[in-house]
Amino acid sequence: MEEKQYRSVGKSVRKKDSLQLLLGKGVFLEDVVPPGALVVKLLRSPHANAIVEQIDTATAAKVPGVVGIYTWQDVPQHRFTNAGQTFPEPSPDDRLILDRHLRFVGDPVAIVAAEDEKAANRAMQLIKVTYQVLEPVLDPRQAKDAPVLVHPEDTWHAKVDVGGDNRRNLVASEVSGHGDVDRVMESCDIVIEHTYHTPACQQAMMETFRTYTALDRYGRLYVLSSTQIVFHVRRILARALGIPKSKIRVEKPRIGGGFGAKQSAISEVYPAFVTWKTGRPAMLIFTREECQIAGSPRHEMEIRVKLGADRQGNIRALDLYTLSNTGAYGEHGPTTVGLSGHKSIPLYTGGLEAHRFAFDVVYTNLQPAGAYRGYGATQGIFAVESAVNELAERLGMDPTLIREKNMVREGMTMPAYYNEISRACALDRCLEHCKEMFRWEERYPVRDMGNGKVRAAGVAMAMQGSAVSNVDVGSATVKLGDDGCYTLIIGAADMGTGCDTILSQMVAEHMDCPVDQVTVFGADTDASPYDSGSYASSTTYLTGKAVEKACTQLKQQLCAIAAELMDCQPEDTLFQGDRVICQEGSRWVSLEEISYKAQCCNQHAAMVTASHTSPVSPPPFMVGMVEIELDKLTGEVSILDYMAVVDCGLPINPALARIQAEGGIVQGIGMALSESVTYNPQGRPMEDSFLQYKIPSRLDMGKLRVEFEHSHEPTGPFGAKSIGEIVINTPAPALAHAIYRATGVWHRTLPITPEQIAMGVPEG
Repeated sequence: MEEKQYRSVGKSVRKKDSLQLLLGKGVFLEDVVPPGALVVKLLRSPHANAIVEQIDTATAAKVPGVVGIYTWQDVPQHRFTNAGQTFPEPSPDDRLILDRHLRFVGDPVAIVAAEDEKAANRAMQLIKVTYQVLEPVLDPRQAKDAPVLVHPEDTWHAKVDVGGDNRRNLVASEVSGHGDVDRVMESCDIVIEHTYHTPACQQAMMETFRTYTALDRYGRLYVLSSTQIVFHVRRILARALGIPKSKIRVEKPRIGGGFGAKQSAISEVYPAFVTWKTGRPAMLIFTREECQIAGSPRHEMEIRVKLGADRQGNIRALDLYTLSNTGAYGEHGPTTVGLSGHKSIPLYTGGLEAHRFAFDVVYTNLQPAGAYRGYGATQGIFAVESAVNELAERLGMDPTLIREKNMVREGMTMPAYYNEISRACALDRCLEHCKEMFRWEERYPVRDMGNGKVRAAGVAMAMQGSAVSNVDVGSATVKLGDDGCYTLIIGAADMGTGCDTILSQMVAEHMDCPVDQVTVFGADTDASPYDSGSYASSTTYLTGKAVEKACTQLKQQLCAIAAELMDCQPEDTLFQGDRVICQEGSRWVSLEEISYKAQCCNQHAAMVTASHTSPVSPPPFMVGMVEIELDKLTGEVSILDYMAVVDCGLPINPALARIQAEGGIVQGIGMALSESVTYNPQGRPMEDSFLQYKIPSRLDMGKLRVEFEHSHEPTGPFGAKSIGEIVINTPAPALAHAIYRATGVWHRTLPITPEQIAMGVPEG
C-alpha cells in the first residue's frame, strides 16, 4: 500500500529548542529562577532500618544564615506516595515528608533551610541524632513474610487493591493467564527453565533532581520543578502538605533528561514545605551522590521462566514468575511488575497454547525504586528472549527462524496483552529487514579472529505499549493568534524527547501551515489542559490524538467566523490553511482577517481544547542484532555493530525517532554490560558517583544503525505509535546471546562484566 505524503508529518524537522540549547541560552531551572532563594539540604540516614530516638538541632540552628531546621515532629502526618500516575494511584500511601522510622540508607532525617549552601552544610554537620538501629531486610528473596517489617505502621494505605499487604512486606501480588499451562508443559518435547536476574539501574540523567518553590502574589504555592508530571506533582504536594490543590501551581522548565526518574516527585516536597512554612522562596538541588543513593532506580527483578516447545521449535507454553524489589517505598511497584510479563509473553502469540504470569512485589530496606524507560518490560524481555535463544541453541536452530515461527503478527489477538488485537504489526518485516541489513547469515557463525578473540552475533526482539489504556489522558489546546499563527498549549513535558516539536508538526499538518508558525507552551498546571504527563510512551500517541481532535474542531470554529465575514453559511466554507473560502462564488478571507474578527463582535472562540484517552495501547515492535568481539583472556566485550529496526507506526519526525532509538540502545547496552546498583552488607549503595557507576559513552559503541518499518495504527495520530521506551529492550538479551555464542556460557544475571566472562569461560 502506497504511503500517504504529508507536508510536515514524517519529516525531520529541527527541534524547537535546538538553537537555545546549542547557543547555551538559559533554559534550565537554575538559569531561570530569581536569586535569593533559601538553600534546602537534607540530612540523610546512615542506617538501612532505624528509629530516631533523639535529635538535637539547637547547636546547628545557631549557625549564621540558618533559617530553619525541621524534623519528623514538624511536618504534617499525611501519608502519600511519590509515584506520579493517573489517579487512583496504584502505589500505596506509605511515605511521610519526614518519618521517625527510617527505612533505607539515605532516607531523610531532617530538612535544613539556610541563606547559603555553606551555612546549610555546616548546620547538617552539627545536628546530633541518636538512632535505635534495627535489623534490616536486604534480600528480596527473604522479604515476603519476613519477621522484619519494612512498614509496620497502621497508617499504611493502599487506594487500589493490587494484592498488597504491609504486614507481609507485600506491595502487590497477582496470578493471571490462559489455558492449562501445566498440562501443555507436560506434553512438550523440550522444556527450558531458568531464573534471570536484573539489578537496579540508575537513569543517570545529566540534570539531577531539582525544585524551586515560592509564594505567588496571591499567596499560592508556586513550584518550578524538573519534572515529567506537573499535574501529579500538584496532587502529591496537596496530599503531603494537607492543602488544597487550588493553592498550588506547578510548572516545568526545560528538563535536562528524565528517562522515568522524574515520574516520581523525588525533590518537590521538601522545598515546598520550607516555603509553605517560612513564606520564602526555596530551592533544593540534589547532588549526584544523592541521585545515586536516594533516587528512583529501575526495580531489581528476578524472573523465573519456564518455556515449553516441540522439536520443530514451536513454542507452546510460557510460565513466568517475577519477584520485584521495590525497596523501602512502593512507588511504581504494582505497575512496573506487570509489564515484565504482559510485554514479553505476547511476543510469542503465534502458536502459544497457554501462559501463566505471576508476580510478587516486596519491600526491602534498600533505596526505593521507581520508573525507568522500559518500565518492567526491559527486565521481562531480557528473561524471555534469553530463554528463546537458549531454546534455539538446544535445538540447533537459527534463532531468527524460531522467531519467525512463533512471533505475533498483524491481526492476531494477544491473550497475554489483555486480549488486545495487534492491528498494526510489522514485526515480521522488522526481522527480515534487520537480517538483511545486518548480514545475519554471514555474521551468525562464530569466527575465531586469533589472539584469543572471537566474533559472534546475537538477536532479540521486543514490544512495548502506547500509553496506559483506559486510564491515561492526553490534552491539547490550539488557538489562533492575531497574526495568523498558532499557539499549542500542552500539559505533557518535553524531556529532550522533542515532543514540543513533534506535536507542533501535527498542528502544522492539520492547519496546513509551516511548523515555524506554531508556538508551543507548557507544562503549567494553571494554563495547560490536564495531561497525565510524559510517561508510559504516551505523548505522541495520546496527546497527538488530542492535537488532532483540537485542530479538527478549531477549523470548524474558524470557518464559522469566516462565514460571518463573508455572509454565508459555515457549511458552505472550506478551510485552506492561510484562508477560508466560500465555495459559492470566489469570496475568501485570510487567516489574519479571521484572527482580527475573533476579537471584535465575535461569538466563536478561535481556540479549542480537546482531550483523548484510548481503550487500547498499541505496541510498537523492534528487532535488534549485535556483533561483538570478545577477548577470552580478559573477558572484554567490544561492540562492533548494533542494528535495530523499529515499527512505531509512522515516525512523525524520523530524525528525532532515530535519536530516541540510538539513545535507548546505548542505555540498554549499559544495563547489559556495566551498570548495576549494588549494596554493602549494611545496605548502603556502593556506586555513589559516576566514578563507580559506569555508563557507556559514544566511545564505547561501534557502529549503531537504526531503520524503520512502517505500519499504520488506526487509533494513533497519522497512524503513529510510541517509540520512547521499546528501544532500550533488545540490547541485554541480544548481548547475552552473543556472549554465549562466543564462550559457550549463558549469563543469566546482569550486568555481564569482563570478570564474569573471564571466570566463566570453560578451559580448553
